[in-house]
Amino acid sequence: MELSVVIVNYRVKYLLEQTLCSVQQAMQGLTGEVIVVDNLSGDDSISFSRERHPGVTFIENQENVGFARANNQAIMQAQGEYTLILNPDTIITPQCLQEGIAWMKSHSKCGAIGARMMDGNGVFLPESKRAFPTPWVSFCKIFGLSKLFPRSPLFAKYHLRYLSDLEPQCIDILSGAYMLCRTDVLQQLGGFDEDFFMYGEDIDLSYRIVKAGYENWFLPTPMVHYKGESTHKDSMRYVRIFYDAMLIFYRKHFPRFNVIFYPIVKLGVIVRAGLAMAKRLIKRLIPGKGKPASEIWPWIIISDDAANVARRANINDHFTTIPSTGCYNVLIDDGCHTYAQIVDFIREHGNKPRLAFHIFAARHGVIISPKMS
Repeated sequence: MELSVVIVNYRVKYLLEQTLCSVQQAMQGLTGEVIVVDNLSGDDSISFSRERHPGVTFIENQENVGFARANNQAIMQAQGEYTLILNPDTIITPQCLQEGIAWMKSHSKCGAIGARMMDGNGVFLPESKRAFPTPWVSFCKIFGLSKLFPRSPLFAKYHLRYLSDLEPQCIDILSGAYMLCRTDVLQQLGGFDEDFFMYGEDIDLSYRIVKAGYENWFLPTPMVHYKGESTHKDSMRYVRIFYDAMLIFYRKHFPRFNVIFYPIVKLGVIVRAGLAMAKRLIKRLIPGKGKPASEIWPWIIISDDAANVARRANINDHFTTIPSTGCYNVLIDDGCHTYAQIVDFIREHGNKPRLAFHIFAARHGVIISPKMS
């Protein structure tokens, strides 16, 4: 068996089903397995996907055991030569797998590979490639120096923005949203450290892969990651969990810096928490942007049967080509486009504030949007 795909799900019913469809297309020509672990979503996401993907193995936990432990449940039974750790809110292509496996075969020291992740509107996600959070790198991240000097090799190592995202790069940290690993390495390392509940697991695993004598690589193969839209990064909960994860990482790998780093992280938590509270207060005091784009912008339907899609999606008026000016919702029909074509279309036309991309899941008539939870 060449590949095992491991997905941990939590309350993203339609996104999970779309991810499974893209995985099914991407794995054509490969021998493999797909394992989905559900962390007590409390909805019908598993029964919904099981009915449509009978070849997938589903593990249903009776409690939310966290990202690390849930992944390990599948990692330790994976039979593929390679294991892809994948988020349930992603779209991958055959190119992702083909290029990743080919790179592994030609680079014996490569332990894990990441891809060029875009959000649902084609914007490059900088967490696709990161450096180890050493005390200096973390200090620059916590206190905003990496944002002030995004292209500086001195201040902006956290997201390595000064390295091209259009060329292969040997890097330190890969995102847990997409990690293509050698299964034997992954299992020998024991998978993810279960002391991490959410956030930081991928940093720790990437660090241990390098410590074991392997390399982590970023490949510029495009994919879509809706980036956990249910997680609000200006929330107090996110601030607390993220920085708690950093403390776990430092206790484990940099114990000699505890005396210095703990006060810095605690100060960072206070600063970030203060900013989060300020943002929330401002949002309450200042009127928001109004209705979302999906309710006010006209629609463009990319389909061989746009009229039928419009009828099923309850869209009254629509265009079939993208005008050079104006703001539009772009709805791509996955009934007549492969996910490779959809990812390529978003990459080519995305990253434009005037366009908001959505996918019409023709098999069940649902519009899947970046802001869908």
